[in-house]
Amino acid sequence: MSIFQSIILGVLQGIAEFLPISSSGHLKVAQELLGLGEVPLLFDVMLHLATLAAVILYFRKKIARLFVILFRWILPGGKRKTENGKMEVERGKLKMENEEGKAFPSATMASPFSPTPSPRGIAPKTPEADLLTGTDELGRKTILAVIVATIVTGAIGVVTSKLIPELPVKVTCAGFLFTACLLIFSAKFEKRKSARKSDVPFDSAQGTLSQSGEVKPKGISILQALFIGFMQGVGTLPGVSRSGSTIAGAQLAGVNRAAAGEFSFIVSIPAILGAFVLEAKDLGEVGSQIGVLPVFCGCLAAFAWGYLSLSILMKLIRRGKLEWFACYLIPLGILGLIFF
Repeated sequence: MSIFQSIILGVLQGIAEFLPISSSGHLKVAQELLGLGEVPLLFDVMLHLATLAAVILYFRKKIARLFVILFRWILPGGKRKTENGKMEVERGKLKMENEEGKAFPSATMASPFSPTPSPRGIAPKTPEADLLTGTDELGRKTILAVIVATIVTGAIGVVTSKLIPELPVKVTCAGFLFTACLLIFSAKFEKRKSARKSDVPFDSAQGTLSQSGEVKPKGISILQALFIGFMQGVGTLPGVSRSGSTIAGAQLAGVNRAAAGEFSFIVSIPAILGAFVLEAKDLGEVGSQIGVLPVFCGCLAAFAWGYLSLSILMKLIRRGKLEWFACYLIPLGILGLIFF
């Protein structure tokens, strides 16, 4: 493999890994078009590792927050320290209120999940960006969800990894069509759910409503994590987008768009690391068959383009535009079925 070919594959991996168009499927088709023959599976995994570095860089603050919550959870006295810290904050507020002789304005004392006035009388919603790590409780639920989803994905991946090398390119093209249908279906489901929300005073899927009117988000449940893990496992099939199937699965399970996108990429971290560990025994083979420099150049291209495509995708997720990619996947899948 030449340096130019490895860069082409790296750019393709960086773009296709995060956009819901299946990076593995595009790599397989590209390798066929470039006449590369059988490329070691570990090379594809190393390109995935490069895009994984882009995920860690992009979500570094949220990942760091999850680690902090994890340490508080597992270390002795961690939970007690957190509760004591909350008590000290409340005491400080009361002390300042007594000194001033009056309570603070509601805007000053508002927490990230405090309700905001609604002219229509509809119960307020929590900020989407905080549904995974907004509180320690949400963070613990997210950590459990990642573990559960990873176990389910790993079980499915063990089976699919034995089938992938033997499947023809036509199966990959059929996977493109499946991904397109999944994106369209999940988008319609999300729109119908949003329409139903506007007709009711409070959506119980969003969280629980306290007596004070404060919305307490539920976070990702174990059942939702099981379904998301299954959909991520489906994404290991050739032509099926991992990000597309995972995000769509999260939305179908009741997770809102922004949290679904963030969770999709956070849960990909252990999945990609696990795939690398399974194939790491062939590391020397990749260096001898492809060369160290082409592998390095391909990984560098995958990292740079991966970070760019991830930034673009997160904006599209928040706007609910993922079904746009079906316009690309449907003709691609049809052409592939015809010419391969």
